[in-house]
This record gives sequence, C-alpha cells and structure tokens, in this order.
Amino acid sequence: MPMTGRGARAARHLVPALMIGAIWVGACSSGSSPPEDGSLPLQPVAEIALPGDNSRFDYGSLDSDRGLLFIAHLGASEVIEVDVHTRQVVRTIPNLSQAHGVLVVPELRRVYVTATGDNRLVILDEDTAAVLGQAPTGDYPDGIAHDPKRGAVWTTNESGGSETVIDAVTAQVRGTVDLGGDVGNVAYDPVADQMLVAVQGKGDLAAIDPQALTVIRRLPLPGCRGGHGLALDPQARLAFVACEDNATLLTVDLATWQTAGTIDVGKHPDVLAYDQGAQRLYVASESGTVTVLDQQGGHLTELGSGHLADGAHVAVLDPNTHHTYYPIPDGTGGRPALLEQAPNP
Repeated sequence: MPMTGRGARAARHLVPALMIGAIWVGACSSGSSPPEDGSLPLQPVAEIALPGDNSRFDYGSLDSDRGLLFIAHLGASEVIEVDVHTRQVVRTIPNLSQAHGVLVVPELRRVYVTATGDNRLVILDEDTAAVLGQAPTGDYPDGIAHDPKRGAVWTTNESGGSETVIDAVTAQVRGTVDLGGDVGNVAYDPVADQMLVAVQGKGDLAAIDPQALTVIRRLPLPGCRGGHGLALDPQARLAFVACEDNATLLTVDLATWQTAGTIDVGKHPDVLAYDQGAQRLYVASESGTVTVLDQQGGHLTELGSGHLADGAHVAVLDPNTHHTYYPIPDGTGGRPALLEQAPNP
C-alpha cells in the first residue's frame, strides 16, 4: 500500500492515551464519492469514532478471541487499539514512524509494526504496548506475515524488492530474500510450509523455502498489473492476488501452480480479507469499493460490490462473528472512524 513521503523519527516511547469510543449505530455509508455499480451485500452494525487526524489509515490486525483490533494510522505515525467487543478505543500507541503494516500474534502476545518512515520493524507487548524490540528492514517495509513453525516474522520491503526475516521473539534479523523487483504482500502457507509473495515488479507469484530462504518457484501472472494484495485459503489450496493497476483479482491453484480464474473488482484493490469458515473473500479498494466473493470448488462468484466509504481500502475480518471492519479517515461529522459491517444472511 504505497504512500509517498518518508520521514524519520529517532524517539520511540509510549504515553497513555485518551479512552474514547463514541458509537453510532445505523447507516454507515460515508464519503462523498458516488457509488459504483452494484449492491454491497453488507449490513451496517456500528461506527466507532477514532482519535487523531484525517490522514491515511493502513493495515489492521485482530486478536479475535480477545477482541483487540490494532489499526495502523500511517499518516499520524501511530497504532490505534480498539476493543471490538465493547466498541471502545483502548489506547493510541505513538512514535511509530509512518506505521504501515501491523500484525498481532495472539499466542506470543506480541504486535508487530512496520515503521516505514525509518525502515524498521517494531515489536510491541500486546498487553501493555511497551516496545519489546526493534529490527532494521529493507527499504519501505509494508506487509507482515508470521511463520509459526520457525518463530519468524517476514516483512515485505516494497521498493527494496526483498523480504526481511526476523526472529519473532528476539528481533534478530535472520536473513533477507531478494525478489528482484517491487514486492507486494507476503503470506505463510502452512500446508506446503512455504512463504508466498506477490512480486508486482516482476508480475509473478513467488514461493520461498522459509528454512533455506531461497526462491523455489515462480508463477507468471499474465493479466495482472501491480499484483499487491494477497490472501490464502490453505485448505482449498488457493491464493488470491489483487492487481491494483487493472482492478483485477486472480485466483491461483496452489496444487497445480496455475492461474485458475480472474474477476473484476473495484478500482485499485488493496487489502484482502478471507473468511475461512464462510468461504467469503472481501476485497477493499482505494476507490472505496468493497467486493464480496463466494468461494466454492476453487471458483469465485461475486455476491455483490459497491462503494462503502471514501478511503475504505483496508478490511479486517473477525472469524468468530464474520463481521468485517474498515478504518476510514472521514466518518460521521468528518471524524476518523471504524466501520463495522455484517454480511447479509
């Protein structure tokens, strides 16, 4: 999820944040852009007011059992923690230079943040938000993935064209994998025990041996320009790649290592969220359009697509409730907000 302008901050400390959480229940469609064609198969549940300014939000990550959602507020260089059970903001974690990617790993009680502004991964304590460690990355760290088998965290260094592999506990850098071009998101495939990366600069999907840290396979993705977003259905042996430059979603059959289908989505698709239990894929786009797809037998069928809100390019799924969450810079009254949506029955 690229953004221009990269500052640097040396200071990293935590301060208590104001406990806020104004909730508005009702119609949550926000923003001024006209809706795109189609109907969005979602029902508004709540709108939670978020602190801070109207600058860009980026990735979010949810500890679904505890109900703690961590949202990267890139423009404010902070992470906002929200309790989705009570719909209250817990705290704001500042001094994370251009906080971009965020990933909570519940079994470790740790939160990992890519600080794009100074090319660094920051490890936070999930309970206290204290900084537990930091590690250097390549240029412009973006998405994050966790390899639980080896206790490693992978950061996608978008313009650096590489993956940095970091010990999830000690924050020691274990190695770097060069992908040969600008990279999109990374995900761990537990069935094949491999890391998958959308390499937008090469127009392919790369498979990496997470032990040897070597590229073992590459699949060209014709018809995909700017492959960035990535989500997996490991059991069905499927990968989904969002092509941000031509509003297309590709399905890759990981068993045959072939492209299995393409489908049109909203302009500039960004973050994907896959509901394993419901077999539904949510595609959030920079245009504010969200596309909801049903996966059956390796094939995707569109359930609906429509404009949710300006800036709704990030979707976070709660697998327990099947609700999705979308941080936006301008909600009701012009304040930043978190939109909670439920799927249509």
